Amino acid sequence: MSLGNFALMRHELLLTGAALLILIAEIFGTQEKRRSANLFAIILFSVVTIAGFLPSPSGSLFGGMYEVDSVRLIMKNILNAGVLLILIQSVTWLKKEENHDKINEYYLLVISTLIGMDFMISAGHFVMFYLGLELATIPIAALAAYDRFNNKSAEAGIKLILISSLSSGTLLYGISMIYGTTGSLYFREIGQVFTGQSGLEVLGFILFFAGMAFKISIVPFHLWTADVYEGSPVNVTSYLSVISKGAALFIFIIILFTVFPVLVKTWNKTIYVTSILTMTIGNLFAIRQHNLKRFLAFSSISQAGYILLGVIGGSQTGMASVVYYVLVYIFSNLAAFGVVAAISNSSGKENIEDYNGLYRTNPGLSLVMMLAMFSLAGIPPVAGFFGKFFLFAAAAEKGFYLLVTIAVLNTIISLYYYLLIVKAMFINKSDSPVGRFTSDFPTKLALGLCVAGIFLTGFISIIFEAIKGISFGI
Repeated sequence: MSLGNFALMRHELLLTGAALLILIAEIFGTQEKRRSANLFAIILFSVVTIAGFLPSPSGSLFGGMYEVDSVRLIMKNILNAGVLLILIQSVTWLKKEENHDKINEYYLLVISTLIGMDFMISAGHFVMFYLGLELATIPIAALAAYDRFNNKSAEAGIKLILISSLSSGTLLYGISMIYGTTGSLYFREIGQVFTGQSGLEVLGFILFFAGMAFKISIVPFHLWTADVYEGSPVNVTSYLSVISKGAALFIFIIILFTVFPVLVKTWNKTIYVTSILTMTIGNLFAIRQHNLKRFLAFSSISQAGYILLGVIGGSQTGMASVVYYVLVYIFSNLAAFGVVAAISNSSGKENIEDYNGLYRTNPGLSLVMMLAMFSLAGIPPVAGFFGKFFLFAAAAEKGFYLLVTIAVLNTIISLYYYLLIVKAMFINKSDSPVGRFTSDFPTKLALGLCVAGIFLTGFISIIFEAIKGISFGI
């Protein structure tokens, strides 16, 4: 293997280089230079993100354990773009007095977990997949416990690491059964010899599915989500909701269609049931929430249920709709979390009733939140409508009409609780609304990019067509 072959690992190598530069800046930088750590890290990550969109050849490394193709590249680029938005949104929070001495640690943890996700997405072997998974998981637990002066944050970190350990153990047990019945850990080799006739093979798949369901917050493996989201800092919660879930979904669909194509009837039934449960329970529990982070946690659970409609389609359109919807979801959810973070940093308020009368004091933030809620609910003409439409079309294309009908009914339910936020901001009155304040430039920039993404990814249909034109190997 020549040194030039390592160019295939462009994303991981660039991220590793960025992490090393930030670490050097932390070790050798003076106290005054550390104050510019936010600007340095964001410029550095912007360069990494732009470089990720440069043309790159397909290929494999380490005997096929690591693979790169156009599908995996676009998945990594979507995650990079989402992380860049989160880093920009985090600047205001990191400038707070309690965080000024651990700014570089935040960026190091975020980049470290993203490196793990990239390795996981490029895995062609279960050992590489598991190494990437753990490299992504451990820094996320540290991020959840980042606010050292908040007991809820420490509790969120502990809960996340315990649940992750349980899900990883379940996942490994399933992988061991798959290895025992096939004699290989390479995805493509397993796909060629996996028959699905053995009870041990089916049990291995079920345990693998359960382990991944924890990561994606699929019902009934979702119970940790709301507590961890509520206890974590807002910007970490947005990372968990968007980037972590997006990476897990990406590798999930890759493994399903590479390793388990022979079990398509089995996992279609499994996804059929879990999709209905995830949509319905996520929506019903979201209605009962008062804390916005818990509200968005159950919203993200229900969104995972909708995404499964694209997976169950099992077609080129279905896979493209999943990737496209994750892109739309990144812009929509980060717009909502950006508003929550701005208000939390300014006033410390995070409950829905605190947003009563928000339009009278902060009309700009209210409009951004309204657009985010409309997109998450799937109201035209914003991008969320087109994302849901393509997911539903992919499922209908395969004849799952009842499932699509249930999904549409759930969309109506979700419309009710998303509009509760809009009602609170624009209609409800409050004697003590959130005070008027001016957001700083990073917050305005991040929210502006999210709003542009919400509109452009919906109106420019060529984005979906470009994703659909990529071969998913189905």
